[in-house]
Amino acid sequence: MAAVEKAGGKAVKRSAGILLFRGTPGATPEVLLGHMGGPFWASKDAGGWTIPKGEYEPDETAEAAARREFLEELGLPVPDGELLPLGENTQPNGKIVTIWALEGDLDTALVVPGTFTMEWPRGSGNVREFPEVDRAEWFPLDAAGDKILTAQRTFLDRLHRLLAAAD
Repeated sequence: MAAVEKAGGKAVKRSAGILLFRGTPGATPEVLLGHMGGPFWASKDAGGWTIPKGEYEPDETAEAAARREFLEELGLPVPDGELLPLGENTQPNGKIVTIWALEGDLDTALVVPGTFTMEWPRGSGNVREFPEVDRAEWFPLDAAGDKILTAQRTFLDRLHRLLAAAD
């Protein structure tokens, strides 16, 4: 069961994640995104990438959930470093997503994604297992907006402003 609260009598789910970024002085920063796994996303590139994140329970903090989901989705621990809050955003489905940025590096060849099960094809009675993300890649921050889910672009904008303010 995901973390929920009541908004106007309606249950609101919550999700949290970590947007990993890396860069060198004078170069465009890069962000790590995961391509969503499963049959719905198999042939979608633009808009088919996501920040490693997931839903959490009411008894779990958003930060703990973000760290857990990073590990579950990528199969690798969160790199050491200071989490930089990028805030919340309400998605079109009403879910409230909280994201932190973290400067660090990760070898995408080492990613071993977690899995989920679903009936596929829908209505067939066949339950299959799919990866949470089928691959992870680094993208220049200015190009990642074309790859990431539209509802998550705001977090890229916030990271861009955060990094620009630090220069």
